[in-house]
Amino acid sequence: MLTGGAGARAMALAFEELFAVPDAFRGIPMPGRTDALILSDAAVKHGIASDASDLARFPDVYLRHLASELEKPGPRKGVMPGVRALLDALLRRDDVYLALLTGNYEAAARVKLQYFDLWRYFPCGAFGDHAPDRNALLAKAVARVLACGGPRVDRPDRIVVIGDTPLDIACAAAGSARAIAVATGSHGVGELRAAGADVVFEDLSNTADVIAAIQKM
Repeated sequence: MLTGGAGARAMALAFEELFAVPDAFRGIPMPGRTDALILSDAAVKHGIASDASDLARFPDVYLRHLASELEKPGPRKGVMPGVRALLDALLRRDDVYLALLTGNYEAAARVKLQYFDLWRYFPCGAFGDHAPDRNALLAKAVARVLACGGPRVDRPDRIVVIGDTPLDIACAAAGSARAIAVATGSHGVGELRAAGADVVFEDLSNTADVIAAIQKM
């Protein structure tokens, strides 16, 4: 999904409210990174001590702004092609367990996905407040799945990470999982293939092809 820039605007507004620094995240890469690491980079850039009390307040202030910004129109806002149909198809299968792995704070992920009626597809997952290093999130997601009553995963090659950045692919590789990349974000097919994705799609609109790719892994 794309929020029409709501997430980036909300982060900037929260930082400005807390530290009086406008446009604080300019030049700081965001796609595929954890919110915690993005915030840490901004703090370093603007000379804010890592133990500043207002940094701990940032997630709550950001969440308040996010709820407001999501209601505003923006470019490329909406669910990406094929996503809802694919989730519906996977949810009906008894050989697949859906979980969410994202760099977003858990509360922020919930707000974003609920806005687009996607949160209900994921019974659990791992989030950016669980580890600043995205590559550590896969193991946490596997543990959360088990704790939620999902299957025990003894073979990491049975895990398929679907994402739209090279960092998603790196996360899969760090946990010896498979990676399906989709070029609906800011990275093209060639770049995602060069990053090591097992399969790359232009988008997820062909449900049968995506499920076939998952089954081959």
